[in-house]
Amino acid sequence: MTAPHLRHRRALAIPVGMAMATALLVLPNATASAAEPLEAVTADATSLSYVVNVSPGRGSSSHVKKAIEKAGGTIVESYDQIGVIVVHSANADFAKTIRKVRGVQSAGSTRTAPLPAQSTTDVGTPKVLSAEDVADVQAVAGEDPLQPLQWDLPAIKADKAHEKSLGSSKVTVAVIDTGVDDTHPDIAPNFDRKASVNCVTGKPDTTDGAWRPSAAESPHGTHVAGEIAAAKNGIGMTGVAPGVKVSGIKVSTTAGFFYTEAVVCGFVWAAEHGVDVTNNSYYTDPWYFNCKNDPDQKALVEAITRASKYAEKKGAVNVAAAGNENYDLSADEITDPVSPNDSTPSDRVIDPSECLDIPTQLPGVVTVASTGAKNLKSSFSNHGLGVVDIAAPGGDSTAYQTPAPPATSGLILGTLPGGRWGYMAGTSMASPHVAGVAALIKSTHPWAPPALVKALLYAQADATACTNPYDINGDGKVDAVCEGSKNRNGFYGWGTADALDAVTK
Repeated sequence: MTAPHLRHRRALAIPVGMAMATALLVLPNATASAAEPLEAVTADATSLSYVVNVSPGRGSSSHVKKAIEKAGGTIVESYDQIGVIVVHSANADFAKTIRKVRGVQSAGSTRTAPLPAQSTTDVGTPKVLSAEDVADVQAVAGEDPLQPLQWDLPAIKADKAHEKSLGSSKVTVAVIDTGVDDTHPDIAPNFDRKASVNCVTGKPDTTDGAWRPSAAESPHGTHVAGEIAAAKNGIGMTGVAPGVKVSGIKVSTTAGFFYTEAVVCGFVWAAEHGVDVTNNSYYTDPWYFNCKNDPDQKALVEAITRASKYAEKKGAVNVAAAGNENYDLSADEITDPVSPNDSTPSDRVIDPSECLDIPTQLPGVVTVASTGAKNLKSSFSNHGLGVVDIAAPGGDSTAYQTPAPPATSGLILGTLPGGRWGYMAGTSMASPHVAGVAALIKSTHPWAPPALVKALLYAQADATACTNPYDINGDGKVDAVCEGSKNRNGFYGWGTADALDAVTK
């Protein structure tokens, strides 16, 4: 079943083909606390944003800086430690001109629409749970009130893990996303303010609360944060690692775009603020796949590769969602009909080994596929032998994969801004489960470097055999083909994440 292509990017995804809205659960007397949108860096109406990649390790040479200015560019921020300079320019030939300058290794526009991108967020109308729905949830002794709805916790043995350890408060997971509402009662006890920031413009904004989404923005980052580290505090739900810290690194524009300069800023910020794990449930706009034979897209891949490697060098395990289009990322070719998504997309046939979904397909990044309540690959989840590293619950249509009672929805419960809870689904929801397990491993082995944390993550995963034939909707047609062995295959990678092993081995 090949999914239709929607404007939703990974960070906003509800399972493709589901005619349903996000379900929200409102905490009585809770008030919205999201900050108002921050003003973007001032730029000419025709300006584009660029990354200019130079040799890292020292300040940008005066020669390059003068060349940027001469070419009509204004430096927004210079990440000298990785050699990436963020520039705004209204000169249509800026990238072409600056690539010829001595010391410039690559340069490219991070978008195809002028600053800011002209688009609107498309999230859908929330469906609030009724009082009867809430009353039907029967709390269990020792569990938070909504935990009976979280079929995803026992799916990775997180409920059993919590009997041994909730994780260490010395471990921080950064949610690089749409922003996190740190005033939520399930997030506030575990929020790491010092590791939080707004990176939307490509330049860190540390204004108090700048990391929060506005009321008009996607609740996605807050949902992800709760999945990872919602406190075990007698309120609402429980995260995979309810004892660790979580921070918010906001990289999404109000319109919902994740541009390269923001993502670079996010990784560098995480690297320099003691973050142990980053969660990346998005793809970097405007290209779903970035082709290295295109000079602009090549520069974007280079910039984010440098930033993600820098974060890992500084001690962070980078975890990313595999995507929601039911693509085989190990195929010889894929038709990408959505790029560039900030102007006028057109169909293009790409080779996914040469044209990369970033940061998902970057070296060293943990790529996560999604499973549903029956422990099968979610109908929408991307897959691919040698690309997918591990799998975890991300939800699916309840009709396709119905959870065991008392859970009623095949989607994933998470926190939402304004003291609410609700259901979402996608590889966006699978990735934070793995980020939470990685945080538990780091809690158990505090001195383990990222390479060891990843090795343990894969070694401890529960081997999950291929699902063949895979006919998730029961119409008699094969919807995807799984390649590989039980111990490593294209649907589940090394297997399904195991939270119990993370705290006992």
